[in-house]
Amino acid sequence: MTRYELVKGSYNTKKLGNGFLVVSDTGDYAFLSGQELDSLEKNPLILSNPIRADLQSKFILRSKNQSGSEWLHQCRQAERSQTTKDGPSLHMLVVTLQCAHSCQYCQVSRSLEEHGCSMSRAMLEKACANIFDSQNETITVEFQGGDPLLRFELVQYAIEKIKYINESHNKRIRFVVASTLHQLTQGMCEFFRENNVYLSTSIDGPPSLHNKNRPTPERTAHEKTVLGIQMAREIIGEESVSALMTTTRSSLSFPNEIVDEYVHLGMPEVFIRPLSIYGFAKKNIKHIGYSLAEFMEFYKACLERVLYWNRQGNHIREVYASIILNKLLSPFDAGYVDLQRPTGAGLSAIAYNYDGYIYPGDEARMLVETGDHGLRLGAIGTPISELLNSDLQINLVRASLNDEKDECGSCAYKPFCAPNPIDAYAQHGNLYARPSETEHCQKHTLLFDYFFNRIKHASTWEMDIFYNWAMPF
Repeated sequence: MTRYELVKGSYNTKKLGNGFLVVSDTGDYAFLSGQELDSLEKNPLILSNPIRADLQSKFILRSKNQSGSEWLHQCRQAERSQTTKDGPSLHMLVVTLQCAHSCQYCQVSRSLEEHGCSMSRAMLEKACANIFDSQNETITVEFQGGDPLLRFELVQYAIEKIKYINESHNKRIRFVVASTLHQLTQGMCEFFRENNVYLSTSIDGPPSLHNKNRPTPERTAHEKTVLGIQMAREIIGEESVSALMTTTRSSLSFPNEIVDEYVHLGMPEVFIRPLSIYGFAKKNIKHIGYSLAEFMEFYKACLERVLYWNRQGNHIREVYASIILNKLLSPFDAGYVDLQRPTGAGLSAIAYNYDGYIYPGDEARMLVETGDHGLRLGAIGTPISELLNSDLQINLVRASLNDEKDECGSCAYKPFCAPNPIDAYAQHGNLYARPSETEHCQKHTLLFDYFFNRIKHASTWEMDIFYNWAMPF
């Protein structure tokens, strides 16, 4: 007989295979049979001692009037939203729209013309000063485009300006430049090495697929990007470049080849990303799009190939799996913006666009290119505290709180997810659209289903891989 009274905690359930997934409001979970779930609901005391202890440790069962347990419960809940409380940590500077590529899935217009497509130095100075309005002590400054290296003088100016301002702030600052690397030179690499700048690029797969997705007049996009990677590694350092891919309809037939290309290039990770249907990408959706079911089959094949290479001793990581597994297996949230609760849009990530305005993230600024200015937070130079108290930001937060939505309230994945108001706005023109009608919700429900099934049946070796990937990165 227990010495204290047991009560049911707050939890949701989901049918999973022949059993049930039970998830508490702290994000702890257990796999139960139908009989065990019935006992939990009707009379927890008839459960075996090991199962009852396990459910108590996961707050599915609660000890009534135990203050220590309640304190731990509150801490576990608070940890899930900690990454949005310290002020924006990711600051994206869209210094130019200039780009030599004509990517099928690009969300923004692009131009080789300089006039009207790039930041002025005066605007850039304001953006650099704006960054230090954030209370966050750890800042990532990411240069976006277009291709920022086409306006390297702006990138260089901003990095030097930010470092100078930081002499009186002492924040931890990390610089990233997202580029095709086609314009990369030895001089740029030497500057990046001296200033601890990392590079991010795109590799969509082997040359034929990459060149189809990311065409250039010379049809040498893949070759030039690989040459840029090699130069960066030689001058800046072996770990100076990361890459990601975007899945188009053409990608679906080549899961093994795409992963193998990343292995061939010596990349430590591959990010199997679906299309983001924002801005100009909508125009090509009939040619490059696919269903979520098709993406999931492709994704599963890619992940199996990644695990195959891990079995061969090549410890490549799949980033989307890491994001999901971080939610499921780690109490320390990595702060992936799209799954933060409340939303990370504006709270943890903001974009300073070439048009002179600040937006709550990269996706929000992409809508501008189709003439939609509805997600402008304010002009560059506006104090971040003012932006965070704007009507738009308040509505973004409210729209992302799944406690206020009936269909989220009963969802087993509630502790790991949140409505994405930017996605809702892009699809339906309404921040408060029903989450289940958005691609964001539908996609992540499928991903959570898949990974919970993998975890339930995983071998010890596979769980070792999953726990390693789940660590914040």
